[in-house]
Amino acid sequence: MKIKYILIATSIFSLSAISCVQDSDLDQHDPNTTTEANFWKTDENALEGVNAVYQALLYEGTYMRSTPLLLDSKGDDMKSESPWAAMYNTGKFTTNVADESIYGWAFREYYQGVYRANQVLKNVPNINFENAQLKERIIGQAYFLRGLYFYHLVKLFGRVPLPLDTELYHSQKTVDEGWAQVISDFKEAASRLPVTYDDVTGLDKGNTGRATKGAAQAYLGKAYLFTKDYANAKIQFENVINSGAYSLVANYSDNFTDVNENNSESIFEIQFSRTLGGADLGWIGAPGSSWGKYSARAVTYGPPGFGFNDMQPTKALFDEFQQEKTTTGDVDPRLDATMFYNAPHVKLYGVLFSQYYANNTALLNGYYSKKYENSDGRFANEYDWRSGVNERLMRYADVLMMYAECLNELGSTQQAYTFIQRVRDRSKLPDLATVKPNMTQAQMRDQIAHERFLEFACEGHRFDDIRRWGWLQDASKLSWLQARDTEFTTYSTGREYYPIPLSEIDNNPNGVTQNPGW
Repeated sequence: MKIKYILIATSIFSLSAISCVQDSDLDQHDPNTTTEANFWKTDENALEGVNAVYQALLYEGTYMRSTPLLLDSKGDDMKSESPWAAMYNTGKFTTNVADESIYGWAFREYYQGVYRANQVLKNVPNINFENAQLKERIIGQAYFLRGLYFYHLVKLFGRVPLPLDTELYHSQKTVDEGWAQVISDFKEAASRLPVTYDDVTGLDKGNTGRATKGAAQAYLGKAYLFTKDYANAKIQFENVINSGAYSLVANYSDNFTDVNENNSESIFEIQFSRTLGGADLGWIGAPGSSWGKYSARAVTYGPPGFGFNDMQPTKALFDEFQQEKTTTGDVDPRLDATMFYNAPHVKLYGVLFSQYYANNTALLNGYYSKKYENSDGRFANEYDWRSGVNERLMRYADVLMMYAECLNELGSTQQAYTFIQRVRDRSKLPDLATVKPNMTQAQMRDQIAHERFLEFACEGHRFDDIRRWGWLQDASKLSWLQARDTEFTTYSTGREYYPIPLSEIDNNPNGVTQNPGW
C-alpha cells in the first residue's frame, strides 16, 4: 500500500512576559494535548513522526507546485510566459528579491521538512522499540529526507544554514559544507534503509513510497556528481545497478501518469492522491488535517483551455527531438510523451489539438506540457487543482545515464556506450556505437548532454546539468544557450542560485548574508 503522509502538529509559542507573570506560571501543559514532550513514546509514534517528514514534500513551496517551477524554469527545455511576475521572472534570472513568492515559500518549507527530520533524529533513538530493525529504518528515512531537503536547499540557494538540531536559528554555511552534509546524510540513510519494504517485518511492511537503500545510493551518487567526485559517484550508481531492484519500464509515458505509479523504474517518487486527506488546497499557512494530498502542477503547467499554461516546453526542445529518427524512421516517441503540439494525431483531454486551437494561430503553433498532466480523456481539464499523479524524482534511467557520465569522465568512454544505449533502446533509437563510433571524451560529453536533454525533458533536471557542467561559466556554451533560449540573455554571474529570502536575512541573528549577484 502507499504510505499516507500524516501531520504531527507541533507549536512554538513566543510569549512576552509581563511583570506580574512568573516563568513557572507559563510552564503548564494540557495533559490531553499532544506536544513534542509527550508524543515520542512508541513504535507507532516514531512511524507517524517520520511520515510527517514526508508530508512536507507535498506543500506549496515544495512539490505541490513551487519546487517544479524553480527547477524547470531556468532550463532551456522550458520557458514561462505567466502573467504572474514571480513566476515569469524566475526563468529569466530576474527574481524580485523583495517578493518571496515561490522561491521564499520553497526555502521556508524545505526547512519545515528539515525541522521535522531533526525531531525524529532527536527523539526516536530514545524510544524503546519492540522491533529494532524498524527503528533503524525510521532513522534511515529521517536521514534520507533531511538529506533530500538539504540537497534542494544547497543546489537552489547555495550558502544556507544546515541545522542538525531543533534550535530555530543557525549560521550560514558554504556550498562545499552544504554538499558535505548532504553526502553525510545520504550515507547514513544508505546504511540503514532496506532495498524494499516487502520483505521487512514491522509496521511499515509492504509500504510503497518510502525511501529505500537504492534511493539513498542514487542521491548520494548525484550529490557526488555535483562535487565532481566521479569515482565515488560511480560506486554508488554501480550499487544501484547491481542490486537488480530496478529496470526500465517498456512504456516511457508510464513514468508520468497515474496509471503505473511506483513502477520498476521509479527509485523515489512523491505520493500524491486525489482521494486521501481533506478537500482543502494545501496553500500557505499552518498545515491542517483538512488539507488534501494532491498536486497543483497539472493545472499550473496545463495547456491553454485546460490549465494555466504558466510553463511551456521550448521550441529548442521540440527541434532537438527531430534530430534523430528511430530505427523504423519515426520521430523519437518521447516527443509525444513530453509535449502537445500541432500534428494530426495529437490529442489533449480527448480532443484533437488541431481542432481545439484551430481558430487561434498563436496557440495552434505553440508547445504545451504533457508530462504529469491528466490528459488521457478521463478528465475534462485541470481546473479542479487536484491532480493525483505522483512526481518521479529519481528514475533508473537517470542512474544509467549518470553512470555513463562517470565512465566517460573517468576515461572509460567506450564503456559508456552500453549504458546510454540501454536508455536509447526503449525509444528504438539506433545503436549509438554504430552511428557515432569511437567518440572522444569531449564528444561523449556533448552526446550525454543531448541524451539527458531528451530523456529528462521538463522533469527539473536540465538546469541542474547546465550548472554542474559549468556551462554558465563557459562563454561559448552560454552563447549557445542564449541563442536557443532568450531567457538566458538576462543571466548574470551568481544568479545560477536563487536569492536568500530577505525574511531569513532580517530575522536570523547569526548574520546571514545575501548571495553574490543579488
